[in-house]
Amino acid sequence: MIKYIKGDATYPIKDNAIIAHVVNDIGKWGSGFVLAISKKWYTPEEQYRRTIKYILGDIQNIQVESNIVVVNLIAQHGIYNKNNKLPIKYDALRNCLKKLNEYAIKMKMSIHMPKIGSGLARGNWEIIEKIINEEIKTECYVYLK
Repeated sequence: MIKYIKGDATYPIKDNAIIAHVVNDIGKWGSGFVLAISKKWYTPEEQYRRTIKYILGDIQNIQVESNIVVVNLIAQHGIYNKNNKLPIKYDALRNCLKKLNEYAIKMKMSIHMPKIGSGLARGNWEIIEKIINEEIKTECYVYLK
C-alpha cells in the first residue's frame, strides 16, 4: 500500500532505500525527475546512457550510496509529441514493478518514488496507483511536492 508524504524522493525518509522512476526506451535523459537524480548522482544517468538496447519492462538497479539504489524503470516508449500522446506503457510499468518488488523484498529495502509515469510520460495517476498497489508488496512511499 502506498504511503504519501511531502518531500523529495531523492532524499528518502528511510535507510536501505530504493528510489524508483520511469525512463524511456530511446535513450533520452534530461527532463523531469531525472534532473534531480543527475544533480545528486551521476551513475544512474551514466548506466542508462551506456545501455545498448532498451527493452520495455526491464529495470536497471544502480547502487548510488551504501544504503541507496536508484532503479530505472523502462516503461515509457519514446517521448511525448503530437504523434505519441501517451508514452507510458502500462503493461511495461507493471512488469517493471514486479521486478522492482522482487528486488526490494530480496534486498530488504523500502521503495521511494515521485508520482512515476504521470508527468512527462503522460500516464493517468489513478491507473498507475492501482498498478503499484497490485504489484508492490513492501513499504512504498510516493513523494509529493
